[in-house]
Amino acid sequence: MEVSGLPAELWRLILSYLRLPDLGRCSSVCRTWYELVLSLDKTRWRQLCLGCLEHRHPNWPNQPGVEPRSWREAFKQHYLSSKTWTKNTQDPESSNCLSLFRRRKGRRRLCVGDGGEFSSLRAALAAAGPYDRLVLLPGVHEEQSEVLLKVPVEVVGQGKLGDVALLVSIDQHCPTARLCNVVFMPAAAFSCYVQFDNCNFESGQLQIHAPGTCQVKFCTFSQSSIYLRSVALCILENCEFTGSENASVTVEGCPSSDRNWACKHLAALAKSCAASMREPDPADCPMAKRDGSGELLLGPVRTCEIVVGEERSSLLSAAGAQDLLGSAQEDSEFGESLQAAKEEEYPVLDSNSSDSDLHSDDEEDAQAMYKLPYQGHSLSHTLADIMDSRLQSSRLHALQKDLKLKSLEQELQQDKEAQSLANSLQGCIIRQCLFRDGKGGIFIYSRGQAKLEESIFRDLTYAVRCVQNSKVIMLRNDIHHCKASGIFLRLSAGGLIADNNIHSNSEAGVDIRKGANPLVLCNKIHSGLRSGIVVVGNGKGIIRSNQIYGNKEAGIYILYNGNPAVSGNHIFQGLAAGIAVNENGRGQITGNVICENQWGGADIRHGGDPVLRNNLISGGYSDGVVVGERGKGLIEGNAIYGNKGCGVWMTSSSLPHLINNQISHNSIYGVAVFCRKDDAGDYPPGQGGSENFQEEREGAGGENDPNSEEEHPAARRPISVALVELNSINHNGAAGLHVKSSEALNVIANVIHANRDGGVAVLQSSRLTRIANNSISCNSRGGVLVEAECQVELRGNGIYENSSHGIVSKGEGIIMENDIVGNHRCGLRLLQAADMKVTKNRIQSFQDYGIALFDEAKGLVQENLIFQGRSKKSILRPMSNAEDCVIQNNMLLTFKKRFDMECMLINPPARPHIEGGALGSCAAAGGQRVSSITTRVDGGCHNHGSIFCTVL
Repeated sequence: MEVSGLPAELWRLILSYLRLPDLGRCSSVCRTWYELVLSLDKTRWRQLCLGCLEHRHPNWPNQPGVEPRSWREAFKQHYLSSKTWTKNTQDPESSNCLSLFRRRKGRRRLCVGDGGEFSSLRAALAAAGPYDRLVLLPGVHEEQSEVLLKVPVEVVGQGKLGDVALLVSIDQHCPTARLCNVVFMPAAAFSCYVQFDNCNFESGQLQIHAPGTCQVKFCTFSQSSIYLRSVALCILENCEFTGSENASVTVEGCPSSDRNWACKHLAALAKSCAASMREPDPADCPMAKRDGSGELLLGPVRTCEIVVGEERSSLLSAAGAQDLLGSAQEDSEFGESLQAAKEEEYPVLDSNSSDSDLHSDDEEDAQAMYKLPYQGHSLSHTLADIMDSRLQSSRLHALQKDLKLKSLEQELQQDKEAQSLANSLQGCIIRQCLFRDGKGGIFIYSRGQAKLEESIFRDLTYAVRCVQNSKVIMLRNDIHHCKASGIFLRLSAGGLIADNNIHSNSEAGVDIRKGANPLVLCNKIHSGLRSGIVVVGNGKGIIRSNQIYGNKEAGIYILYNGNPAVSGNHIFQGLAAGIAVNENGRGQITGNVICENQWGGADIRHGGDPVLRNNLISGGYSDGVVVGERGKGLIEGNAIYGNKGCGVWMTSSSLPHLINNQISHNSIYGVAVFCRKDDAGDYPPGQGGSENFQEEREGAGGENDPNSEEEHPAARRPISVALVELNSINHNGAAGLHVKSSEALNVIANVIHANRDGGVAVLQSSRLTRIANNSISCNSRGGVLVEAECQVELRGNGIYENSSHGIVSKGEGIIMENDIVGNHRCGLRLLQAADMKVTKNRIQSFQDYGIALFDEAKGLVQENLIFQGRSKKSILRPMSNAEDCVIQNNMLLTFKKRFDMECMLINPPARPHIEGGALGSCAAAGGQRVSSITTRVDGGCHNHGSIFCTVL
């Protein structure tokens, strides 16, 4: 009959009444009929699939309400897997394909139970031949002693699942067996190939030993478990594990090289059933709501975007930028009170000059007449970049593009090792299973290997434990509400953890320790009650392209010689630090976006010694980078923008190397150094108080890490003094650099520009603070302030056009070879008991004195070149007793023509003078002792240190 003779809808209605063999014959008639049979997917194929008692819904138990992509394909996979057990090892190679589909000749059907041919399973097995089907009639079938399977048989329960219960211990001595639609209660041990379809296991255990293999589909394990020992390949699909007292699935031993006949068929089945890799769906992000248990689920996840304002550039998330705009008035009031407080604490001294408050209409023209050309100094290119908003905008957008989160497909294309792991088929393959309400999910040890795909682990003590050189591959799983860590790796374990959703766990989402070295790629790790990822006790690992957000502690927590490579992650909206490195932790932390965290973006303390390079740290509710007591590390090339605290906050007992960072638009200081030390006994709620790191604490010393010397880059030579070098510190809400330190500090070759308070404020410095070769310009107050009893060396700096005095000093030290030009008040002021050696500087003030000495100031002022400003004032010394203050051999230059001004600051050129790029050495390695995180102080003012100042 011609197909075109009837409408397609009528043909579909006719074909929907056919049985499976007839549908197969119809599909072979022609292409049109084949397409008609395919079009029955949601009708007849769905009926056939769900009507088979040996199988359940294709997406059971995880998503039984979601239809599969194709009911016909799901039914085909069920059918093929049910025929795998009949494969015979003696079949010739040429007939392997046909043997999957053929029915065994001469198979008998034996009924067991009331009304059947045999009263017991033991009697039926004694009479059964190879591949016979034993049908268990409804009821309870119990055997007092162990039953041996000597020949391949198929044991099938009749009726609905639960109608047939089997109380018997089974030991397999035959090549293969299949059990279907029965309830098992005791233990069963198998050493060849065994297949379970649609069975229940209650209070029992299934053991598979090499060279045995198994396939378990659509089974329920209630207070039961599976133990796999050195199994080459087995498949667990669509199973449910509940109420386990130990691990639901235990995998022990390296996959056996002695593979039985079923392995290649299982491998083909695993490949054909493997879900294709897919792009992460933005719709998967959790919405802001509470679940049934009252747990707060995080709001919509915001990706980090760069917002470049018209007047000032800021690097924030969209929400962070909105917050800044919304609080502009509040920030303005805070700035005014800040300014008033600074005026009260460090009053600007009156110069007693009638011209000091000049505000005439031709002021700009007058200033231009006396302006010295200083724009050609060595750091002028950096200064030009800061002032060029278009160039800065393009660079910010380029940085945003570089730090874009990569998909798993992109990662696998670039990383062949990860690609090889993702495609591997060894050991135990667990796919689309549900593990819930028990102690453990998967336990892998002693070089075991397991692959977990699209499974759900919830309400367990732990989801996965992988130890003792074992390997786990985890793809697209959902792990949540575990009472301990979700994934736990230790003792040189490894593998691939990719594209999983790990959230709401009571401890860390991923816990890596004791030499474990996994690949952690493209996961969502969020809403945890502790940290997102913990790397402890010589743990390593590559942590890349993950979204880590909304955790109550640090997004990534590294301690006790943990040394991971952390790159390309987005770490945001955390309730503590973005990344915390403590207790001799190390790590290569590069190219991450760290934003909108409640505490420091990066927190380094107690011997922590990471490399923090090329990260975007923005929009935090505290400081950008915190270097606490005995913190170290190389902090290089980061963009630290728009944080509500300081850009970088560090204690004087730390030894970081802060080099080549962009530190701008932070609400308080650009860089702040305080002498406050951590209180190791005060654990704030949420970090460090309860977690047990005793094993790692005992073995945390560097002598227990044989790789410690090898893993430190050779370029990182130890330094004995904290180093702030080649940074751009601009447009911050208070001073660019604020120092209250009890240790030495080197500040070299930085651009400190347009901060809302002074450029550099040294308020406490019992040891020498060396400030050399910096450009300090256009700050809202003075260039440099040195308080009483501070020791400072100022050498080779360019201090230009600050809104108050160039340098105000009440302390002691050296001021040598600086250019102090164009500041709105005095070039240099020495007050109170200042004792400074001021020599070989070039100084000009447009409308005040070049050098002014007041009170009991003493020292040596000689060989300075003072350019005349409009006020025609050079040196002021209103004191009667000048025995301790020597002023000699200073030179005053006056100008008659504009050409004379342009010829100044040429020989030598304007300072600073920088040769060969970075100066100084790199930061150091390792210290000792306990981890620490800061805790918030309500109403904390910048005058008292960090916005978080009580430290563990």
